[in-house]
Amino acid sequence: MAFLQREKLFSGKWFKAYSLILIGSFIMAAGFVLFITPHKIIPGGVYGIAIVLHHMFDLPVGLTALCFDIPLTIIGVRVLGPRFGVKTVVGFVLTAFWVDSLTYLYGDVPLIPDDVLLSSLFGGVMTGLGLGLIFKSKATSGGSDIVAMIISKYTRLPIGQLLMVVDSFIVLIGLVAFRDWQIPLYSLITIYVTGRVVDLVLQGISYDKTLFIISEKHQEIRDKIINDLNRGGTLFHGSGMYNYEEKSIIYTVLNRRELAILQDFIHQVDPNAFLVVINANEILGEGFRSLKDKIED
Repeated sequence: MAFLQREKLFSGKWFKAYSLILIGSFIMAAGFVLFITPHKIIPGGVYGIAIVLHHMFDLPVGLTALCFDIPLTIIGVRVLGPRFGVKTVVGFVLTAFWVDSLTYLYGDVPLIPDDVLLSSLFGGVMTGLGLGLIFKSKATSGGSDIVAMIISKYTRLPIGQLLMVVDSFIVLIGLVAFRDWQIPLYSLITIYVTGRVVDLVLQGISYDKTLFIISEKHQEIRDKIINDLNRGGTLFHGSGMYNYEEKSIIYTVLNRRELAILQDFIHQVDPNAFLVVINANEILGEGFRSLKDKIED
């Protein structure tokens, strides 16, 4: 049972988790109803199949997706073990409920009738935002994720790659069903945007930079980082590949403002210094966001 995430019933964490699922499933459903489904965009997963069946046989999207989610979850539990808790079930049931409810109230007319590209972009943003909130509750999306996990168990292939294959296959189903090359192209845009927004929701927007600095003036640079910028770092000792000359390498993490200050200082003390600056997606630890806050968020 180690895969299940549990919170004490009616505790603060419990209310927060299920609030995220409630809000996330509503936002995700709104993205489907307002932007994706009316334009026949196929966002992969069970909702991609449900949208195809909806336009071909006039089946309700939410209920159709639910008819796929329930057996897939049961099969997933039998094959993979207890990885899918109550929150996952609540998540896909609520999403199906919101999709069909919003469709009943709003209809099957796109919010932006004449711009499929804008709809694919905003549809991806809303589904990514909703899905990201569901993931933050420690639930999963079910559906094609389960298919990818089952295939991975028997093939040992990476789940991420298999998920891309499964979603791409579902997009091709849309191409065959609707015989329109624009549909898979717009669908791929939606899938890409959804993935990027999910990452932003889970990791946040970071302006922090990771630096590797090689300089003969490493002591002066170290003092600048410690004393003026009030940051820490790590000093590595290595040797150059060309002549095996001993070198000191400073590893540190700064925000954009501190990076500009340090670069100006390094230019003054050692214009020949070697710097590698890398975008840091997420920094956890002393001086930045704590790991405790990340886990409890």
